[in-house]
Amino acid sequence: MTCFWVRARLECGLARPRRPGERVIVIVDAHVHLYPPEVNRDPAGWAVAHGEKHWAALCTRQRKDGKPVQAFPSVEQLLRDMDASGVTKAVLLSWYWENHATCVAQNRFYADCIRAHPDRLVAFGTVQPKAGPIAFEEAVRAMDDGLAGFGELSPHSQHFAIDDPVWRQILRLAAEWKVPVNLHVTDPAGRKYPGRVETPLEDFVRVAKEFPATTFILAHWGGGLAWSVEAAALPNVWFDTAASPLLYGPEVWSKAKSARILFGSDYPLILYPQTEAAPAMTGLLKEAQQAGASAALLGGNAMKLFGW
Repeated sequence: MTCFWVRARLECGLARPRRPGERVIVIVDAHVHLYPPEVNRDPAGWAVAHGEKHWAALCTRQRKDGKPVQAFPSVEQLLRDMDASGVTKAVLLSWYWENHATCVAQNRFYADCIRAHPDRLVAFGTVQPKAGPIAFEEAVRAMDDGLAGFGELSPHSQHFAIDDPVWRQILRLAAEWKVPVNLHVTDPAGRKYPGRVETPLEDFVRVAKEFPATTFILAHWGGGLAWSVEAAALPNVWFDTAASPLLYGPEVWSKAKSARILFGSDYPLILYPQTEAAPAMTGLLKEAQQAGASAALLGGNAMKLFGW
């Protein structure tokens, strides 16, 4: 029986000894969000003060039962939750912020996180192409600070055009640096929720074909592209499983036709609001395991993609 607790990091004291005959599985959560302490202290108030209305609509609201949709943990709490779930590494994704200044603050915070925990965390930078040339300059600085990609970004939520010249310049930079770009995708057939923005799937297909040297990760199973016949024709596109239980049933794990799938939780989103009061990765890992998810999906694909 496969055990999620097996770790390849005994020297750090974070794993128990391997049992004879036990299979080693490296688990990577490729879709995690964290925010600076000033955001965590008063998320709604911070969003008003910084003009991030769309983020507030998605992340600071409550469900119909009065429970929050997510928590706002510190980096230390994230590490504890990773240990509790047997997650070896987490990929910190930024957010599709509306304002350039917010992007800069997020990138600096993530640079601090990966410097403090280089063995556990990698991070993606964020940009707002509408800011113009300074957005490209920020993208370069994020790479110089050691960030490992861009995203989670959303042209449709950030209100910049697919043909925006700065955006296209950043996509060429990602190809040059050989780092991936994670994009937020909603399923056109999915349920409605506060803050939902439509993201036409043809836009992602188009940009992937126009930038074949750029590696894309389409979040949330690519809004259904992961099990489309078109996925096979997009060799530079990967998909993650972020927020899966809130979007699809367990059958989705065997539905995807693409082999380029990355395990991602969307932590600190609360994925099982009926049974969980706090964010965790354990429930989604259990769901994936029971559905027969491969070792490649749980971590091997991420190891390959990032060259670890």
